Amino acid sequence: MKHIPFIILMVIALVGCNSKSKTEEEIANITVDVELVRFDKIFGKASLGDLPHLKSQYPQFFPKQYPDSIWEGRLSDTLQQQLNDAVLKVYPNETDLQEDLEDLFRHIKFYDPAFVIPKVFTITSDVDYKTKVIAQDSILVVELDTYLGADHPFYEGISKYITKNMNPDDILSDVSMAYSKRYIAIPRQRSFLSQMLYFGKGLYLKDLWLPTLDDAQKIGYTQEEWNWAVENESEIWRYFIENELLYSTDGKLPSRFINPAPFSKFNLELDNESPGMIGRFIGWQIVKSYVENNEVSMQELMKMEPDDLYRKSKYKPKK
Repeated sequence: MKHIPFIILMVIALVGCNSKSKTEEEIANITVDVELVRFDKIFGKASLGDLPHLKSQYPQFFPKQYPDSIWEGRLSDTLQQQLNDAVLKVYPNETDLQEDLEDLFRHIKFYDPAFVIPKVFTITSDVDYKTKVIAQDSILVVELDTYLGADHPFYEGISKYITKNMNPDDILSDVSMAYSKRYIAIPRQRSFLSQMLYFGKGLYLKDLWLPTLDDAQKIGYTQEEWNWAVENESEIWRYFIENELLYSTDGKLPSRFINPAPFSKFNLELDNESPGMIGRFIGWQIVKSYVENNEVSMQELMKMEPDDLYRKSKYKPKK
């Protein structure tokens, strides 16, 4: 009889695995064709005489308020040429990226059959790491020069907590986050809890859309940062509760616990050991706890009010 609990756990685990496998089989059968245009290559090979044709064929990349001298300067700029060469070295072809995006879009379409597959353009952006990915109604733009590798020479002078997420493997995570904003209801409250759950919902969508991606990478942590967050989850939660932060609208809380940063700001000795965005991590755990304890569709979950979601989540961090 003492082996029964173990057997029950094994059965539950097997049922869960079989369910996931069946879901992935259904997703794999969804037909998705991604048209990917390497505009970075096209512009990199262009000459001054090609500019009128480029402007006519790709008007979205040539805003009318900018004079031709801007683009002429870029075509002949030595630094731009070096940037083009660096991108080509890391991304000599687009096959892997195209296949990865098709797999991501299959997963999104499984949970939202109305999802329209976008036309994908890759560009260079003078390493504008504040955008990296632009997701519009029918177009996705990926700035490949912001994904050359954390230690790339072009990134000298950029803070390490930013460059650690500027690797080729980070593209899908950023694309997923960009599309998640289409589904997540913007919270009406300004409370710390609502902000945690807003980003927590986005991270949960990565669980659905990028099931093989490592959890640390989904949130942009190193493995060491992820381990710290997991090991200290109960202490973090206790701090939030004891300091009555959940329903606080203190404008400093996002910079302390939500926004990208080298570390979270508890104003304690442990600060330097902590990763940034720890509020997003906790929000993610609350959302996962809700899903484990309630039947809900993706669309319903994304629209849920923060207070209702939190109350029904039965969230209790492991000690």
